[in-house]
Amino acid sequence: MSDTYRVQATDKNIKGNIKLTGSKSIANRVLLIRALCGTHFEIENMSESDDSKTMSALLASSEYELDAHHAGTTFRFLTAYLASRGGENVLTGSDRMKQRPIGPLVDALNDLGADISYVDKVGYPPLKIGNPKGFDSPEVSVRGDISSQYLSALLMIGPTLPKGIVLNITGELVSRPYLEMTLAIVTYFGIHHDWVENTIIVPPQSYQPKPYFVEADWSAASYYYSIAALADEADITLIGLQKESLQGDSAIAEIGKKFGITSTFENNEVRLIKEKGHLATPFLEYDFIKQPDIAQTVFAMCAGKGIQGLFTGLQTLYIKETDRIAAFKTELAKVSVYLTKVPERFKKNTPGEYFMTEGQADLSIAPAFDTYHDHRMAMALAPLALLGEIMVNDAGVVSKSYPGFWQDLESLGFLVEKV
Repeated sequence: MSDTYRVQATDKNIKGNIKLTGSKSIANRVLLIRALCGTHFEIENMSESDDSKTMSALLASSEYELDAHHAGTTFRFLTAYLASRGGENVLTGSDRMKQRPIGPLVDALNDLGADISYVDKVGYPPLKIGNPKGFDSPEVSVRGDISSQYLSALLMIGPTLPKGIVLNITGELVSRPYLEMTLAIVTYFGIHHDWVENTIIVPPQSYQPKPYFVEADWSAASYYYSIAALADEADITLIGLQKESLQGDSAIAEIGKKFGITSTFENNEVRLIKEKGHLATPFLEYDFIKQPDIAQTVFAMCAGKGIQGLFTGLQTLYIKETDRIAAFKTELAKVSVYLTKVPERFKKNTPGEYFMTEGQADLSIAPAFDTYHDHRMAMALAPLALLGEIMVNDAGVVSKSYPGFWQDLESLGFLVEKV
């Protein structure tokens, strides 16, 4: 995985078809529900990501110590799953995983009746998970402004608990589409819920096993929108996507309009058209609170086109595979683009953190981009190869969510070679 790749576009007119892997966000939810069912059912178009392979393997494992590696979703979903059933396990992960907070989910599960303790640092992995003490009360409160995955994990085990779950969400809810995705999927498997203001009520019920088709990954699709934006002209068909999607990252199609990209949906495909000579918007303002995973893509799109960007809703980026804001700031500086936090004195009474991108990427000297063990760093920066040769360190990290990424770029005419 430590390979360095040289990447360059051989033609700035991009045309081709890409069949995308299944969404790992959807796949991991369906895998957990299948385990909670206790009855096997077929999952079609399964995600080829490392995260989903890890999730599947750990759910089937009888080992005492389970290692989720870099997979944050897997770690959080397994924490809830293991806490809700009999048995004892230690759940651990990579060095970076041991720096990612898990305390709010552990507190919520222990409040419900689980038995979870910390092996090392309080609030962080690894965890020792024992037999539940008894889920006597269904009511629990969790902050909504840290990670929607905590909420999703609780809601998926909720119907299997003796009294169900009454989940009170406090504060601002980040990444709401991911919570809506979870509820849509549990509904498909026969679970009823009520969402009233800030409370979601899931009575005790049984999941109904039935086959599931995993739609393609909109997060992965975002990189092709970036390629289309930075190309002179583009005609790219992405196979496996629907306009009416469970995934919040489908918002990239709307953002793409600002870069001259038309999206046409038909027969589970979307065709991206970018005509020659189209000028992108000179300024883009966007709140990523619902779609944090496409923020890096849009940073790079703005950098490549020299668009000034003003962005908010990025608070969850600090606790991803890396601190994505700090990492992108460092990498964009290599091509003379600046990602900076707007000082408080310039915001007046506007709440929240705002960040700006300024400058146009200069690739007169081929940059060597670092990826920080973060798959999205590699894939978000790759489209800048349309502007000149780039080097990508630790390029194999894309396997976390999209193992075939570099091969798919080659199919569009990019030169990708190991250094």
